[in-house]
Amino acid sequence: MRKPNVAILGATGAVGQEFITLIEERNFPFESLKLLASARSAGTELTVCGKTYVVEEAKPESFEDVDIALFAGGSISKTLAPEAVKRGAIVIDNSSTFRMDPNVPLVVPEVNPEDIDKHKGIIANPNCSTIIMALGLKPLHDLSRIKRIVVSTYQAVSGAGKEGIDELTNQTKAHLAGEEMEAHILPSASLAKHYPIAFNVIPQIDVFLDNDYTKEEMKMVNETQKILHDDSIQIVPTTIRIPVYRSHSESVLVETEEPVSVDAFRTACDAFPGLVVRDNPAEQVYPMPLYTSGQNDCEIGRIRKDLYNERGMNFWIVGDQIRKGAALNALQIAEYLIEKQSF
Repeated sequence: MRKPNVAILGATGAVGQEFITLIEERNFPFESLKLLASARSAGTELTVCGKTYVVEEAKPESFEDVDIALFAGGSISKTLAPEAVKRGAIVIDNSSTFRMDPNVPLVVPEVNPEDIDKHKGIIANPNCSTIIMALGLKPLHDLSRIKRIVVSTYQAVSGAGKEGIDELTNQTKAHLAGEEMEAHILPSASLAKHYPIAFNVIPQIDVFLDNDYTKEEMKMVNETQKILHDDSIQIVPTTIRIPVYRSHSESVLVETEEPVSVDAFRTACDAFPGLVVRDNPAEQVYPMPLYTSGQNDCEIGRIRKDLYNERGMNFWIVGDQIRKGAALNALQIAEYLIEKQSF
């Protein structure tokens, strides 16, 4: 089997570091590896599979002879992804830049792997919350077409990057010491007003749009419809930041065309790749972010029928947004390309 020449853009960041960890864990096959980052991080030495690599500054020419380029995310994708494609690379991009481009497939490999083959050089990774929800939606959608979704997300501070993690840590220490908590990052670093996240819940992630939904919420609407190839699905999201370091949780209420039993849905979830059913209320067994952090699979539980609508199904799903919600999803797309030898 031919192995690809691989580049990781953003190798020193959280998602880039997760790429490296997963490459080692999964024995990901590559012929050569190039680690790229900003000029500020260039020269950093990183070890991958026992070999030391020097991080290079990312430039258009960096992608010469690269087969698969894993982009960890950020605005640089808009500039460098087309340059990488121009030089023959397939880009798997974790930013939001190309997600809604009709010429770019938006892929969760367990849900719509067939879309990978439609790429024209760029394949987009969905938003982390969308990926986690899609894993729970697909087995239900296969039993009966989804008509409407009401979802509330409870998102970890690492979704805001290292700064979000540091802010939670510093605010917790300050509060316990009886000092004032300083807030600089959340709900969005671009906003004028910030709130503490320690011992708090913030019902805003990213900026509000004209419809009073946030940019993060509308990503879940538009991306889910694209992944499931159904613009008629009604999606009503609320995205919330909570004082948890890692792993996003989601409460999802779904209405389907025909009634689906809890047993049928639970059985479908049990057989679905990437999902672990953790659902035994009598024994207090259900998914929690503390126990999904660092895990590849998402966990689903609290599966129950709507009290008033026989076509309604409730579930609670939790997943590590840096793993399955970012790096792992992209790496699985790359593994698909390698398995098909289509790079």
